[in-house]
Amino acid sequence: MISYHTEDTTKPKICTRRTSAWIKQVAASHGKTIGEIAYIFCSDPYILQVNQQYLQHDYYTDIITFDYCEGDKLSGDIFVSVDTVKSNSEEFHTDFIEELERIIIHGILHLCGFKDKNPKDKAEMTRQEDAALAMLEKPISK
Repeated sequence: MISYHTEDTTKPKICTRRTSAWIKQVAASHGKTIGEIAYIFCSDPYILQVNQQYLQHDYYTDIITFDYCEGDKLSGDIFVSVDTVKSNSEEFHTDFIEELERIIIHGILHLCGFKDKNPKDKAEMTRQEDAALAMLEKPISK
């Protein structure tokens, strides 16, 4: 099951049914199934608090993924800062929904085992994001 929640922000205007179907398709393309995935859309101050409390990092970020996977079943909590996604869309001159789609699937790719801590891993993560975005028939917005 994939659930969508908010903390200290409003939920982005996405079609959760379409988004969930896409996420399941991407997971299946990596030989994975969906267990319990919770997306928590939040503000910058909220994600900073999560980053400090659980990871001992004192900086803002667009996404934090907590991995609870068992075998090939993906489970986790994925925190997404709507504020940072909006800032990134402005900085990279992309549409907000396009940037949100990339971040949503970025969390799933982390659960699939992809990393992004060094240049080689970042390049592979971007390649995987692009492949996943290509699977999306139409934007996830309503």
